[in-house]
Amino acid sequence: MNKVLAVARWEYFEKVKSKAFLIGLLVTPILMIAMGVLPGFFASQEDEESRVVGVIDATGKLIAPFAERFQTRYLLNNGVPNYVVMPLAVGPNINLDAARSDAAMRVSRDEIEGFFVVTGSDSVVEYHSKVVGDFRIAYRIEETIKEILAQERVRTLGLAPGILEQLEVHLNVRTVKLSAEGEKEDAGFETVFISAYVFLMMLFLLIITSGQMLVRSVIEEKSNRIVEVLVSSCSPTELMAGKVLGLSALGLTQMAFWAVIGVALSAKFGVTFVALDQGLLLLLYFILGYLFYAAVFIGAGSPFNTEQEAQQITSYLVLFLVLPIVVAVPAMKNPDALWIQILSYVPLLTPTMMALRIPIQMPSVWEILSTVLVMLVSIYGAMIVAGRIFRIGILSTGKSPSLKELFRWIRTG
Repeated sequence: MNKVLAVARWEYFEKVKSKAFLIGLLVTPILMIAMGVLPGFFASQEDEESRVVGVIDATGKLIAPFAERFQTRYLLNNGVPNYVVMPLAVGPNINLDAARSDAAMRVSRDEIEGFFVVTGSDSVVEYHSKVVGDFRIAYRIEETIKEILAQERVRTLGLAPGILEQLEVHLNVRTVKLSAEGEKEDAGFETVFISAYVFLMMLFLLIITSGQMLVRSVIEEKSNRIVEVLVSSCSPTELMAGKVLGLSALGLTQMAFWAVIGVALSAKFGVTFVALDQGLLLLLYFILGYLFYAAVFIGAGSPFNTEQEAQQITSYLVLFLVLPIVVAVPAMKNPDALWIQILSYVPLLTPTMMALRIPIQMPSVWEILSTVLVMLVSIYGAMIVAGRIFRIGILSTGKSPSLKELFRWIRTG
């Protein structure tokens, strides 16, 4: 055990003093906060100058009320209209194909921002532009046209024009999280989503960075022949255990630092992102997932002689870490779905899937105990397999082993 701790101390202090670790320690939370804040910030920014929007109106009835509303409702900060409406073709006798072609040429020459077509034959309005990702202008066009058409129907029915304003209802539905006992918790959808998603990203980044560190450390020691000196002083099993323990402590250091930042932000804004019992469970799954992936990474990386070969293999492991991020939204809608529960028992996915589910809806006690048991058994098995591969792989040189050779190492190790 003294040798294991000696290797762990060396791995920990060697990495914790590196510039890459210190930069990542500070930059990662900044990037995560920026990823959560900047998209909404930029999406809320208004335009700085007016934009010209063309209209092709085959009905001949929409252009006047649309231009009046659209140019007076949406204004820039200096009071100038955000949009200038340009009639391109109006009336029932226009050639729609020729009008579309001419309008498209205007867009290509940047004379107009885009144009939309109203045929009057269906409920679909086409908006043509170079930038189809500007959802705000499409939404504003839709809302303005819907209002005009609704008022036209009111007049057709002989109702008072102001009846729409009287019928309009403003309602704000606020989600409130309930505990298993039915008690109200101070956590809405935004808080739950942020806490679950942030923890997923933290777990993803920690496993990826530390796993790559572990593989890189083994490859460097093999390349420099240092590993031959190390195994003369300790056994390969002690060396592997020390590396896993040291880098696990490194990961916990990162986690603790980020947790302090989270607590500070929580105190600053008066928001509880994760309850204490949830935080302890998340920490448990983080440790279990970290140990499991450490064994998988070291088992996958030790047989190879170059970092490029090892990264090619370990990159496939990233897919298992990305999957819970991909299914985060459907999992939040129905965290007790059968397919979500099944994925929670796949060892490569268990830590991230449970980290996703716990802030949303606490799983049952038996499910937590059973998934923890799955992880403990998986860690034990992964450590045995990784140890057998590591014992032979760290001293192997030349051509990388085939799958058949790896299975032979595992059986005879």
